[in-house]
Amino acid sequence: MNPRPKPTKKRRRPFIITFGLGRDRDYFIENASMLIASGMGVIDALNAVKMDVHSGRMRRIIDNMSADIEAGSPIWRTLDETRLFPMHTVSLIRIGEESGKLAENLQVVSVEQEKDRDFRSKIRSAMMYPVFVLGLTVVFGLGISFFILPKLALVFSQLKIQLPLITQVLIGVGVYMSSVGLTAIPIAFAIFGALIYLIFYFPKTKLIGQSILFRTPGIKRLIQEVEVARFGYLLGTLLEAGLPITQALHSLAEASSFPHYRKFYQFLAHSIDDGYPFQASFMRYGHRLRRLIPTPVQQLIITGERSGNLPEILLRVGKSYENKTEATTKNLTVILEPVLLVIVWLGVISVAFAVILPIYRLVGQLQTQ
Repeated sequence: MNPRPKPTKKRRRPFIITFGLGRDRDYFIENASMLIASGMGVIDALNAVKMDVHSGRMRRIIDNMSADIEAGSPIWRTLDETRLFPMHTVSLIRIGEESGKLAENLQVVSVEQEKDRDFRSKIRSAMMYPVFVLGLTVVFGLGISFFILPKLALVFSQLKIQLPLITQVLIGVGVYMSSVGLTAIPIAFAIFGALIYLIFYFPKTKLIGQSILFRTPGIKRLIQEVEVARFGYLLGTLLEAGLPITQALHSLAEASSFPHYRKFYQFLAHSIDDGYPFQASFMRYGHRLRRLIPTPVQQLIITGERSGNLPEILLRVGKSYENKTEATTKNLTVILEPVLLVIVWLGVISVAFAVILPIYRLVGQLQTQ
């Protein structure tokens, strides 16, 4: 495997934080590829794109790139130094620059970035509806607990009857909210937000959240289809562009979001580098592979390797699973809707029973007197 190119020694420049530049990066590569494909020079294309970039940080990055390219640095090395793009993107641009197909490979990079955004948006859209409904339920529940339950607690506490357990719990919540609600609610939200960040976003612990998602029915299937689609399209594109297969697999591991797939891609790269074909590599990985790559896809890859049509078959697999992700996203929303309605219904019924049961018991006592 060719190691990631090391930047040459150049003039000292200020450190620029690239976090939060994803939208500007996508805009940059999409428009720069179109301008260069139309015959515009690289420096002129960079200056044209810079005029419509809103972020000052991105404009400084483009200025640095223009200065480096004018000084004789290759485009791929200049892009590599920005750390805006993953290794497989830099490799594609390097191959295009060295083979005279820079414009074509920039177009491939633009399409790949668009597909990656599409893959991420499908997972987000699948989660958006349940998160919205549950969030709305929590907001209404807190509103009831803070404004209504304290008053009900005052009324029920004055009744001379034995209260049901569910009503006693309701009164306890109401008393607690009336005394420390203004402090407890913000603290609870802060703790919940911190837990979500630690589990799903913090780099050192987000493995926990990814493992939870990977074991959640429905979500697990969507993740598998998204990753197989990315595997087929990205690996097929890299191989078709002329990248060595081991380097393409390492690049794929770097582009993957989930550790289960990243570990498999790294294993596959080392296994093929040791001389094993895909079939033997799949067998060496064992039964765990079926959870990541479906058996029919494995057979297609083995057949493609034997016939010499691996890039074409991989691209076909990517297209097929890209269509499957669209259907799964729609089906997942349909499946989750009744589950969420049941959760909301249980909450409403619980409050209703807690309020109605003491009234029935009070009426019964009045009738016996």
